[in-house]
Amino acid sequence: MEAGEEFGPWLARQLKIAGKTQAELAEELGLTRAAVSAWITKRSVPRPTVMVEIAKALGTDLGTVHTRTTDTRAGLPVTWYHRPGYRDGGRDGGNAAAFAFDADVQVLARETCQNSLDERLVGNGRPVRVRYTIHELTGEKLEAFRAAVLWDELQPHYLAVSESAADQKVGRVVDAGVRDMFEKGRLILLRVDDYNASGLTGDDYDDGKFAAVVRRQLESLKSGSGAGGSYGLGKATLWATSALGMVLINSTLSVPHEGRTERRVIGRLELPWRVVDGDQFAGPAWLGRPDPEKPNAEVVRSWWADEETVDRLHLTRDSDEPGTSFLIVGAHDVASLAPEKADAAADEDGDGSVDDGTRDIKVMHKRLVEALGRDFWAAMTGGGSKLPLLETSVRTLRNGEVVIEEETVDPGDKQPSRTRALRAFFEGTTVDRLTQAGQVALRTVPLRLPLSGGRRGTLGTHRGVLLVTDAEDKDGAPNQVHSLRGNRMTIRKAGVSGLPLGVNQFQAVLLVGHAAGDSAPFAEEAEEFLRAAEPPEHDRWGQTEELTLRWSHSAHHRITRLTTEVNAAVKDLVVRPKSAGSQESAKVRKKLTVQRKATPAKRAAGPTLPELDGLEAEIGADGEWKITAEVKLPRAEELPAMSPVVLLDVRSGSRPRLDWAELSAVEGCEIENGTLRFTPRARRAVFRGSTDVTSHPVRSEYTRLVLELRAGTGE
Repeated sequence: MEAGEEFGPWLARQLKIAGKTQAELAEELGLTRAAVSAWITKRSVPRPTVMVEIAKALGTDLGTVHTRTTDTRAGLPVTWYHRPGYRDGGRDGGNAAAFAFDADVQVLARETCQNSLDERLVGNGRPVRVRYTIHELTGEKLEAFRAAVLWDELQPHYLAVSESAADQKVGRVVDAGVRDMFEKGRLILLRVDDYNASGLTGDDYDDGKFAAVVRRQLESLKSGSGAGGSYGLGKATLWATSALGMVLINSTLSVPHEGRTERRVIGRLELPWRVVDGDQFAGPAWLGRPDPEKPNAEVVRSWWADEETVDRLHLTRDSDEPGTSFLIVGAHDVASLAPEKADAAADEDGDGSVDDGTRDIKVMHKRLVEALGRDFWAAMTGGGSKLPLLETSVRTLRNGEVVIEEETVDPGDKQPSRTRALRAFFEGTTVDRLTQAGQVALRTVPLRLPLSGGRRGTLGTHRGVLLVTDAEDKDGAPNQVHSLRGNRMTIRKAGVSGLPLGVNQFQAVLLVGHAAGDSAPFAEEAEEFLRAAEPPEHDRWGQTEELTLRWSHSAHHRITRLTTEVNAAVKDLVVRPKSAGSQESAKVRKKLTVQRKATPAKRAAGPTLPELDGLEAEIGADGEWKITAEVKLPRAEELPAMSPVVLLDVRSGSRPRLDWAELSAVEGCEIENGTLRFTPRARRAVFRGSTDVTSHPVRSEYTRLVLELRAGTGE
């Protein structure tokens, strides 16, 4: 049970809420003002018989006065406060910070999970737990929620925004959100709960996490040096994901405020400038209890809500663990509206052909799970003495009934190869070189940190950790390096350039900063440097204004050199060394010809034909030609089927055609009856083949080979 607040501070706040002075309370109780002052200043406490009279004076019950775990209901009621228009006539068309991100639940997952990781309570060693709940309301449930958020007070403001929607981008989004709610009779709530996090601590107005999130823009107050965020923009994704611009908040604090920790509630509304009943309003509004200390008690502050109130607002938390619940009202996912994404998500669920009214929320569910597994697999991975930093799950409801059961994101299922690599690092089971399937090779790579302030020279060399292992199908695109630092969120994804054809597919992980281990030299400095090199999206490292101001305009070249070192180390691990027979291989290569222009009669019309771009071959043990070919694919929605044709080069006459004994796809294509069919939107394709020795008119050692790519079936 939560411990009650000290009597003095609690009574002082109740008097402010009720609009009473100490003298007025003393007169009602038949006591001196000095006696009430002694209670307020904690010099004494009232006798039990006086407690009864205090409860009557405050309009509450005796239990509330004794426990002091909630405010009395006397005084000013919870309401919406709308910021007045600027006196100088200035207007805001919405919160500019929200335009830094798309209304995309995958972007929301990345930013909110990053924030929760940054606020994890590290003292107990446990991970921060983040749960996403998608909840669609219809009918009576929707009406009850609208009543809970005082919709009647808000409706004139939404009407004013709708009337001016043609002139404001934010206004058009809000107008569409309101129409969707009323025309379709539904509202989607998306709640983000974190547990084992710090919560929104601090005063309503002074510096602190509460004010940074609820009151201010572009302010970031992170708990540790390894934090992912630095711009104060991530919170804007919450409001950007709401078609109504509304987010409600319930926080359980890790540090008491006003003697309380549970059910600190407030709401914030982001609307553009508007005129309602002749009065101008600047934009934002807050749902809370009017603050008696502010002029005319108009400005509202957070309030300590009872359990019934948080239940009506759909803000009930699962436990008394510290953390915060953000409820996005009218959640929309613009990115999922693309037909191919919606169809893919619905088909994966096995009911793409049946629309029972839950299609949108099912697509949201799938996209959230996909984003969490892609961006936070490392934070959710543990091994050896290292525990996971994060646990995530997604569930979907409709009017309180389960649509999709809670799904805990398993990093080993979403990213098997990378998870295996990181776990091997934690457990100390890495090897120096890959010799067997399933092994994880480790190399260290240098990041030479510059001196700050534009000074020439190197502060020191940080040793990042590079892990390389075999790729699996579930990993996504092969031959990628995922880079991450202290909070173990994937920052950068990049391919390795200059890989030869035929290299075994792999996945690589680069750990820098605190992620490289507690003993890594200059880990703290590497965290600071790389954090400054990240843009607001935190999806790459490169030139930024902060990097230029704190270090120099050329500081980003240090990151470029790190990338070069990483690529070289990867190639050293995955590229097979040249054998003693490399001179013989060179002779073989001289016998190969890539026919870049197909026979005109066989050439399809139009400029969008795939083109052979690389070829490797060797003569097998049975005398067959073994070929690996790369095809460059043009940008086109539809590419024609192409057939690889292998011929013998002769000085005169027609070239003899050889038969294929085997033909297989490696990347970006499929083989169907000897014909290549290319993957949509792929930029390259690779295939392998072996010739049929029985079709060779002479021994392979005495021939030169020509490979053509012909449109159609090649017959």
